[in-house]
Amino acid sequence: MIATAAVVALGTAGWITFDVAGEDPGCPGQDVIRVAAAPEIAAVVDRVGRGVADGECFRFEVEDRDPAAVASSLAVADGTRRPDVWIPDSTLRLRRAKAAGAADVPESGSPVANSPVVFAMTEDAAKSLGWPGKTPTWQELLASGVSVGLPDPGSDPVGVSTLFGIAKALPPGPAAAPAFAAAIRRLAPNTLPGVDDLYARLPGAGSSKQPISAFPASETSVLRYNARSGVAATPDQLVAIYPPQPVPSLDYPFAVLGDAGQAQQQAAEKLLRALLAPDGQAALAAVGVRTPDGRMLFGHTADSHVRGGAQPLAALPPEQVLDDVLSQWAKVNTSSRARVLIDVSGSMNAVVPDSGGRTRMELTAEAAARALDLFRPTSETSTWVFATNLDGDRDYREVLPMAQVGAQLATGAAQKLRDLRATPDGQTGLYDTVLAAYQQARQDWQAGRLNLVILMTDGRNEDPHGITRDQLLAGLRSLQDPRRPLPIIGIGMGGDIDVPELDAITGATGGKTFVAPDPARISDVFYGALAGLSCPTPGCA
Repeated sequence: MIATAAVVALGTAGWITFDVAGEDPGCPGQDVIRVAAAPEIAAVVDRVGRGVADGECFRFEVEDRDPAAVASSLAVADGTRRPDVWIPDSTLRLRRAKAAGAADVPESGSPVANSPVVFAMTEDAAKSLGWPGKTPTWQELLASGVSVGLPDPGSDPVGVSTLFGIAKALPPGPAAAPAFAAAIRRLAPNTLPGVDDLYARLPGAGSSKQPISAFPASETSVLRYNARSGVAATPDQLVAIYPPQPVPSLDYPFAVLGDAGQAQQQAAEKLLRALLAPDGQAALAAVGVRTPDGRMLFGHTADSHVRGGAQPLAALPPEQVLDDVLSQWAKVNTSSRARVLIDVSGSMNAVVPDSGGRTRMELTAEAAARALDLFRPTSETSTWVFATNLDGDRDYREVLPMAQVGAQLATGAAQKLRDLRATPDGQTGLYDTVLAAYQQARQDWQAGRLNLVILMTDGRNEDPHGITRDQLLAGLRSLQDPRRPLPIIGIGMGGDIDVPELDAITGATGGKTFVAPDPARISDVFYGALAGLSCPTPGCA
């Protein structure tokens, strides 16, 4: 009967809506503890929290929130109410939020559950590799003809764990590095923002794009999918293929934020104890997660799609190790995070000869719009324009906020770039803009991506009230971190470019200058510059 109850919970947990407990009339006032929890466990956290708060002068408000959205709102204040407690799916979320500027987020928390990272395969794909007579290995899967996808390691903890699993699946020795590069190259064409996007590409899911028959996912999501597919029109279920050696799993850390008040901290401690108690663990097990030490309370012993035995755990590696493996991914996959700076000073209104009457601004805007298609859909870009005094005393203004290219293209970003116009009387506020953009890009630097600042200009600095060239270069040099490269790519247009100055700016960051003496050919130069970024270091080819 327990297994049946688990299946029912697995099949329905995704649609539960949370109500807020009413105030106890015996309390002069109730303290409210706001909890943001990963969607797959939020319903259980809400239910356990109600039991903890029963008869107490506090109550929990539990939000079912995507961990990536919470991390973003904590790092950059966006008006969203900050939780007192955050239970994301992975400790990596805590680290990334803190690194992005969320000072009140701890780097770790107390795990309340666990879910191994597995490859989810359709039954047809698994049968082609010998299942159920034998379970295929990760190495066999990657060497097969099965269509394989990956959640973006730059933003999804499952993707990060997969990279470690692939490295462990390959035989050691001199051939390991090229074999690793070849394996992740195979995954690159079907790299999507998250696991949900991969589920939407399963055969029969209704996507117009090529189906994907295997991809990394949490064991929990496989169990939940199988529970739903058993009653859906398509009965096909997924087979979980476990890594050859332990890799970091989803560990659901219970983290109390630093800004939580004393009453909130005390109530949070009671909630944590209740979640770790036998009843709390049983409730969590019913939605498909394991205990923090890797045991599956509902063993699914009769289900050949999953492995019911206890799974060994692997700690999340130190930050440097994570950065190293994600840098390897970025070099092969070239998923970028680029801040593009476009000169809109008055000189950009100059008409370019032999261009049909088009201005430098029109040609540059068209090149920037078309270049969006050169980035992978999982890449992220932001666009600033600059001249002088564009935003009060500031020489720059953001016209496209940082977002994934796929989403930008879907919302008309290319046309917004084509609509850019030069400022008739604006001068070139180059130095202030470059330093401000570089400081922002350094603060927003993200592992697993090729982080860049791309500068497009037709002139030299003309702002007498801004910083000097020496101050700019000193500022750029002070922001260098060899472990976290952030090159500036300079693209100069026309005959007024001061090439040595651009070389000095880009060289201070390990970047490179590209020049288009004929602005009519700016598209060719821009495309050539971006194409050269696909292999930023000698060892990545």
